[in-house]
Amino acid sequence: MSASCPVCNLTLPLSEIQSHANAHFESDEDGVQDFCDEQLALQLASSDPSPSSATFDDSMDLDGKVACLVSSQTKSTFYRVRQDGLICLLKNCLESELRSKPKPQEGAACLLSGYVDHFQCNPSEDLGWGCGWRNIQMQCSHLLSHREEVRPLLFGASGFVPDIPSLQLWLEMAWSKGFDLAGSLHFGNRIYGSKKWIGTTECAALLRSFGLKARIVDFAPKKSESLHLSVPGSALAGKRKPCGPMDRYVIMKQESHPENSVKRCGSNPSRISREETLMDWVWNYFSDNSWNMSSGVRLTSKSPLYFQHDGHSRTIIGIQKCWRGLSHQYNLLILDPADRTEALETSLVEKKGWEKYFKRGAHTLKQPEYQLLYVDDGIANGEELEQLKIIDSLFVEF
Repeated sequence: MSASCPVCNLTLPLSEIQSHANAHFESDEDGVQDFCDEQLALQLASSDPSPSSATFDDSMDLDGKVACLVSSQTKSTFYRVRQDGLICLLKNCLESELRSKPKPQEGAACLLSGYVDHFQCNPSEDLGWGCGWRNIQMQCSHLLSHREEVRPLLFGASGFVPDIPSLQLWLEMAWSKGFDLAGSLHFGNRIYGSKKWIGTTECAALLRSFGLKARIVDFAPKKSESLHLSVPGSALAGKRKPCGPMDRYVIMKQESHPENSVKRCGSNPSRISREETLMDWVWNYFSDNSWNMSSGVRLTSKSPLYFQHDGHSRTIIGIQKCWRGLSHQYNLLILDPADRTEALETSLVEKKGWEKYFKRGAHTLKQPEYQLLYVDDGIANGEELEQLKIIDSLFVEF
């Protein structure tokens, strides 16, 4: 995007306009009185800082539109946490908590993802509808920090996490490339500028369009012998009319249908509770199904989990396993877009009240259905990339 200098009317990129205008005043103090900051602010306010689909010429091919978006996308602003970020501050608090365990038979083991920036919902921008986009931003902040092979691919190698309007345009680009056609039809092929809910399906489509192997896992009770849960984008998506936020993401589908691509991973509800099923899955994910330790806190190489349920979504950044004697319990470690980043940081630095922000025990898992999204290792291309255009999921029965 570009704007005109309020002093000389020269048209420059928006990122350069403020420094250019200030340069007029470096050798002329009287000029500051003539062209004050207020005038500059008014000039900048008259220019739309967000990318607009109107900038896409209808004659452009898809590659041209992508190039236009790469050059016009806007970096998302967020509160930057001191030191090494929230994950390291949380690790310190978990280690302090562990040292305070009074009895030898009590202990805890904690597994954490690596660096993640927290993106909070802004009351003036996306309060009440933006949690899905904020969780995408958190996931991308981790990918850009930890996956070197991702940086040249994600958002045109910009190296930053875009704001919500830019992400909305990237999702439209994913739909244009054929990712999640059923989901695209649900939104009328347009999402830019809207306040509509999104979920794991949209996150998967957006990330997969860059070649990332985003995977969805459904946790739900068995509905009947012939039905199970899936997500939009599969062959029969849309057969059931959505009735609420979660119905957009979780849709009934005939298991016997030949085009069914959803895999099943069963569990016996009579032997293990639904809460324990989800908690065990998350523990095995972060531990890679192969790691056991008696006590301690460990940073893993695993990406965070997009955590969706009816009405809200959050980001799982780790899990804690506590035991007393022979019994144990889990706590999910989460980042909630509804929380203020500064409040999270303060609680961790002061080591006071941080548990209420970050810990969620099994007793809090009261929703009948949940979805998780994670990003597998590697980059897809060729036939594998074509297969990723159909959004499928792994089904885990509660």
